[in-house]
Amino acid sequence: MSKGPQQALKDDDVLFNIPDSVTVETGRAQGLGEGTRNKPDHSPRDRARSTRCQGRGAGKAEGRSEELPLAPRSCFPQTGAFPAGRAGFVSRWLLLRLRPPPSLCRGSGSPLPAPFSRLPAPGSQLPAMLGRCAPGSPGPRSAVRALPPSASALRQRLRQCAERIPEAEAVLDLLEKCPEHQKKGSFPVIVFEGLDATGKTTVTQAVKDNLNGILLRSPPPCISQWRTVFDDERTPIKRAFYAAGNYILASEIAKASTQAPVIIDRYWHSTAAYAIATETSGEIQDLPPAQDEVYQWPEDLLKPDLVLLLTVDPEERVRRLQHRGLEKTKEEAELEANSLFRQRVEESYRRMVNPACQEVDASPSKEEVLKTVLQLIKKHCAF
Repeated sequence: MSKGPQQALKDDDVLFNIPDSVTVETGRAQGLGEGTRNKPDHSPRDRARSTRCQGRGAGKAEGRSEELPLAPRSCFPQTGAFPAGRAGFVSRWLLLRLRPPPSLCRGSGSPLPAPFSRLPAPGSQLPAMLGRCAPGSPGPRSAVRALPPSASALRQRLRQCAERIPEAEAVLDLLEKCPEHQKKGSFPVIVFEGLDATGKTTVTQAVKDNLNGILLRSPPPCISQWRTVFDDERTPIKRAFYAAGNYILASEIAKASTQAPVIIDRYWHSTAAYAIATETSGEIQDLPPAQDEVYQWPEDLLKPDLVLLLTVDPEERVRRLQHRGLEKTKEEAELEANSLFRQRVEESYRRMVNPACQEVDASPSKEEVLKTVLQLIKKHCAF
């Protein structure tokens, strides 16, 4: 049975012997050497020690002891932001050292003296701040950590698990064969992104036929057979696998773009968008802010000339999925079941920069969508 925040605080008091007040010794040390040092009684461990430490050399200390009460539990905004157990303990002790006396929590109207004036008022955004900083809670920084920023970073991740996962060693072997800082040829490189069942397979094939181009997919066939292996791994390893697929694909893009236009079904933006949406909980406003580094293209990865994001309304996408009858990945299943996750993925796509995504409504007929796509290609790419 789960405990409410109030009970969790009581449990922490008992477990960690948190006092209702602390004794602070104040004063002035005089004499030679280090003298006498006074220190506040901040914790049970501090109380077990002497609160007055004698220094080297002669001297004397003058001062007084003062008991400062901690704020009552009524000063804690009971919004459920303080998790139970250790996280609740940490959250409370974040405020322990700079806590106003109880009289200041009762709406006396008197201004808070320093340093209490720096504290957020009860009912402010403090609980949300603590919730985002709680150990283990996903957030913007976890999204950055989940994405390898370069080829060398993802190689390091894969080496760490190569002994346990033989497929990781095979991926590393393929990466070693790829030259660094790939450069594309003279033909344009066009990437199609979007959620499952938005028409990427149909549109990419049609564009490839229309432009007499070369169609590539990410992850490339040489490693796609191992997707199920890495999908069951921890997030850093899973993301390293999909990032590796982009760098291996870049080697193929560099060669193909010297021969014909290159059409790609998913590339780096998919890797990043799904990582960001997975590592961020909540709604769109909980995503990393626009212009955050997580939306940037890796500096050592070959860039396309154009990225087109295909979108359809949720009802149409679900209808298409039902007609496909293909086995779903964990993320595809969550897209269907979790509307917030789907919204985070779509918004992450829209926030990508350098290059940004050009959004295309893929709800009309195949002929209309193809016409729109070809117009955008003609506008942004030189043949």
